[in-house]
Amino acid sequence: MVSNSNSSGGVVTESWTDPNCPVARTLDLVGDRWSLLVVRDAMDGARSFTDFRQRTGIARNILTDRLRRLVDRGVLDRQAAPSGRRPVYTLTPAGRDLFTVVVALRQWGERHAFAPGETHSVLVDDHGVPLPPLRPATADGTPADADTTTVRKVP
Repeated sequence: MVSNSNSSGGVVTESWTDPNCPVARTLDLVGDRWSLLVVRDAMDGARSFTDFRQRTGIARNILTDRLRRLVDRGVLDRQAAPSGRRPVYTLTPAGRDLFTVVVALRQWGERHAFAPGETHSVLVDDHGVPLPPLRPATADGTPADADTTTVRKVP
């Protein structure tokens, strides 16, 4: 997939993995391991190349590529640091919208990627309380899952 931003801030593409599926398009934009870890760290306060490199351990060339892609795709914004020497990266509104995705991945990982009792980090609110599990719901508040929903193609 090749993409770039257009003048209205949207993403213009030459090809998508699956042009009609929002999940496929999202994965085309941010679905590789390193991109989501960079987004995760930006949500946790990382701003500079060095911050991201130290937190992830990612190779310099891969980090350079992921930061460029995330800026090009409208997930991160690149600005000059106050010192003017190096760029800093901040989440755009689209990048901030990935918070729920990152929380969902984190909670899935807490349930399925660790052995019982195995140590792992926990996301907490301003009061130090772990976030409750995310649960999709219908418009009337009824729990929704794969058995109670269907995909409808929109013209």
